[in-house]
Amino acid sequence: MFSANAFAADVTIKMLNKNKETKKRMVYSQELVKIDAGQSIEWVPTDKGHNVEMLAGPDGYDMPKKTKLNDPVTITFSVPGIYLYQCSPHAALGMIGLIVVGGDTSNMNAIKSKKLTGSKSKKKRDKLLDSI
Repeated sequence: MFSANAFAADVTIKMLNKNKETKKRMVYSQELVKIDAGQSIEWVPTDKGHNVEMLAGPDGYDMPKKTKLNDPVTITFSVPGIYLYQCSPHAALGMIGLIVVGGDTSNMNAIKSKKLTGSKSKKKRDKLLDSI
């Protein structure tokens, strides 16, 4: 189950055109986040032209709507498992991320088999999954 709220987030992820530290373009500031069930993540559009679109998650979660471009969003994750999300306009450029809730990786095969846009997203997903 997801819920959007106005409370302070446990983790903040910036939506960036360029990460100044890594020099990578069209990225989230954190591409793999591990949290406990009940914690929340806030996505902040530091640079314009980005959004958050949840693509896959564990059984029993309610998929939130795709955010509008340039809108911040805070989501609380209560169902353990792996969640896959992307920036819709930049998915082909590999702008994706993973969230692991409660250390539960039981839905890893479903995340691995999720169809993605572009080879960069596929490579990044596989690399992130390998690092869990």
